[in-house]
Amino acid sequence: MALNFFDQFLSPTHLGIPLILIAMIFPWILYPSPTNRWLNNRLVTLQGQFFNRFTQQLLLPLNQGGHKWALILMSLMVFLLSINMLGLLPYTFTPTTQLSLNMGFAVPFWLATVIIGMRNQPTAALGHLLPEGTPVPLIPVLMIIETISLFIRPIALGVRLTANLTAGHLLIQLIAT
Repeated sequence: MALNFFDQFLSPTHLGIPLILIAMIFPWILYPSPTNRWLNNRLVTLQGQFFNRFTQQLLLPLNQGGHKWALILMSLMVFLLSINMLGLLPYTFTPTTQLSLNMGFAVPFWLATVIIGMRNQPTAALGHLLPEGTPVPLIPVLMIIETISLFIRPIALGVRLTANLTAGHLLIQLIAT
């Protein structure tokens, strides 16, 4: 029996090994690797059709330059979908309720977005740091505030995502008891 409601979010261990490692590696076991044969089995064919359709829907609103992100976006979506679906099974652990996993995904993707934006369109990226029509005496103060806001954004979003997931699980736990 749990001592309090927040014990369900502790990372479970077995013989001192954190089970989050097993939960993060397990989805790759579920997906078979395709072979070089002309005819694959039904599971690989169905998997290929699903991935093709999912990638097509994912890249539909993007221009041709955004299609180079297909592999990383598709991998991220399948990984998160697999982990969250496995978390629906009874007596299992959902790693996405841990702040470390959410921040581990949020910070690199945010940093990549900022760096690529600064590299490809520096004037537009820096233009977001200063609103249009700002009085001259407020420019240094607003630049500092907007820069701090830019760097705090991934932390705030990661904490908010974790809090929303935690609140949902707590609500289910409260209703169940």
